[in-house]
Amino acid sequence: MELRHLRYFVAVAEEKNFTRAAERLHIAQPPLSRQIQQLEEMLGVTLIEKGTRPVKLTEAGHFFLAHAKPLLDQVGELKSMTQRIGKLERTLSVGFVASTLYGLLPDIIRRYRNNNPEVEVTLHEMTTVEQIKALKEGRIDVGFGRLKSEDTSIRRILLREERMVVAAFPGHRLAGSENGVRLVELIHESILVYPKAPRPSFADQVLAAFNHANLTPESVVEVRELQIAMGLVAAGQGLAIVPESVQGMHHRNVVYRKLIDKHAVSPIFFSIRHMDRSPELENMLAAVYAIYDDLGIPHTKETL
Repeated sequence: MELRHLRYFVAVAEEKNFTRAAERLHIAQPPLSRQIQQLEEMLGVTLIEKGTRPVKLTEAGHFFLAHAKPLLDQVGELKSMTQRIGKLERTLSVGFVASTLYGLLPDIIRRYRNNNPEVEVTLHEMTTVEQIKALKEGRIDVGFGRLKSEDTSIRRILLREERMVVAAFPGHRLAGSENGVRLVELIHESILVYPKAPRPSFADQVLAAFNHANLTPESVVEVRELQIAMGLVAAGQGLAIVPESVQGMHHRNVVYRKLIDKHAVSPIFFSIRHMDRSPELENMLAAVYAIYDDLGIPHTKETL
C-alpha cells in the first residue's frame, strides 16, 4: 500500500463521487477506479459499497478513512517542517485574525524580532478557518485565531480569554452607559456580525453569547469583515460586538462600552502543526508570555 492509495481513497470518500475526486486529483477517472479496486484487493475488504450514488462507504471504509486522513496530515506536516529546517535562512510565517492586530500582536511580533533578528517574519491576515488550512498546507507556521478546532493535526494553545465590548455610534442611547451594557439591552438593536464567510467565525461566537443567555437578537446583519462593521457602526447603522482589543482601532464616530455578561468573552489561540517543536515557535510563544507578564494579563503558560 502506498501513500497515493490513501490520497485517492480519501478524495473519493470526501467528494462522494469518482468524477469529482478524479478532477480534484487531476487524473482520469478509470485509473482512479483501478487504484481503489487495487487498494481493496490489497486489504482484502470492500471499502465502498458497489453501485451507490453518491458513494457510500462500508463499515471498513469508514474505519479506513478515519485513520487515513491523520496519516496524510502527518505526511504533509513532516514535509513542511523538513523543508523549513533545511532552509539556510530561518523564517517564520504568522497567520492572524484582524482583531488581534489592534491588540497585543504588534507588541509580540516586535518583541520576537528584537530577540530573534536572524529570523525573517512574515504576517498574513486570515480567518481562523483559513489558518487551519494554511497550517496543514505549510503556508504558515503559526496562527493567532479565535476558534476552537477539532482537527487532530493541529495543536491549539489557549493564550487567554478576551472580554467582548459593544461598539456604538456616540449618539446612540447606550453610548452613555459607562458602567457597562448587558446583552439583554441589545436584543432590539441591529447587531452587525463578521465575518460573513467562511464559517464558523467570530460571528458565531457573538451569536453563541446571546444563545448562552437565552436571548435572540431581533436583527442580525452579516458583513464581510471587521472594518466594514465598524464603518457601519460609525454611520449609525447598528451595533457591533467586538473583542476589547479592537478599541485600539480609534474612530471619532465610535465609542466602546464593556459587556457585563461574564460569558461574553472570546478566546485567543496559538495554533501550530501538531508535531512542530521548532525553536522559532518556542521563541514566539515565549514572546507572547513575556508581553502578558509585562502587562499583568492573566494567562496559563504551556510549553511546546
